[in-house]
Amino acid sequence: MRVRNYQEVQAEPAEGMMEGVTVRWVISEKEGAPNFAMRVFELEPGAETPFHTHPWEHEMFVLAGKGVARTEEEEIALGEGDTVFIPPNERHQIINRGNGILRFICLIPIIKD
Repeated sequence: MRVRNYQEVQAEPAEGMMEGVTVRWVISEKEGAPNFAMRVFELEPGAETPFHTHPWEHEMFVLAGKGVARTEEEEIALGEGDTVFIPPNERHQIINRGNGILRFICLIPIIKD
């Protein structure tokens, strides 16, 4: 077992995303996780993830801030305590529409070759 505070993990610019989006890989294969990775994202006000799709699902939990989850059909308001399930192949985007940091946990499967 390993326990640590998420802030002990270095925040880094999220690959393929605009400035103002950082990620902390708090649990991954480096820690011996065989199936899932846990990431903590932080989006500065006005920052957003790309509008994208991929063949795996996401599970998210909003820790702080306000924003929206965008799909092809709608935008859904997000706030502290909200959970989000994004099915495989659904085009999606997370946008910070608040005045503070939008912080959320995002779980994804570890893709093996």
